[in-house]
Amino acid sequence: MSEPIDFQSINDQDLLQLYCDLMEELRERKIVRTSNNPVADYAERVAVERLGLIHAEKEARGFDATDKNSTKYQIKGRRITKHNNSRQLGVIRDLEEHLFDHLIAVIFDEHLSLQEIWKIPHNFIKANSRYSEHQHGHIFIARLSLLEDNQEVERIY
Repeated sequence: MSEPIDFQSINDQDLLQLYCDLMEELRERKIVRTSNNPVADYAERVAVERLGLIHAEKEARGFDATDKNSTKYQIKGRRITKHNNSRQLGVIRDLEEHLFDHLIAVIFDEHLSLQEIWKIPHNFIKANSRYSEHQHGHIFIARLSLLEDNQEVERIY
């Protein structure tokens, strides 16, 4: 193996691109079956930075960030790839408890370049998701046809 890579000298977007290329190679070699991580953490970072939100404490239940008015946001990310173009977001737990006010859906392309950010009210998520017994939570698919033509939903990016 050659010299170790100095990751500190690589900017964030190039490092994410390197990750995506590596995951694709591992997938082609059948070392891994998927290539989704670190989408959730990166989606949170993007949403917090772009929307001027405040990260919630790690112990916070049911939400990932707040704004200056104490509005609570759950953030879900999705990476669309040539292998999987599903827009299904991560499982939403305890939806009935109304632990967040809005869900922020962050959609990336396969190179983790930002494609879309949606601000979706809790009641819209509740009305348009389904409960999965297997996953112990609600499933929401961020279909463009569902999001684009609804006045309750705001496309931020």
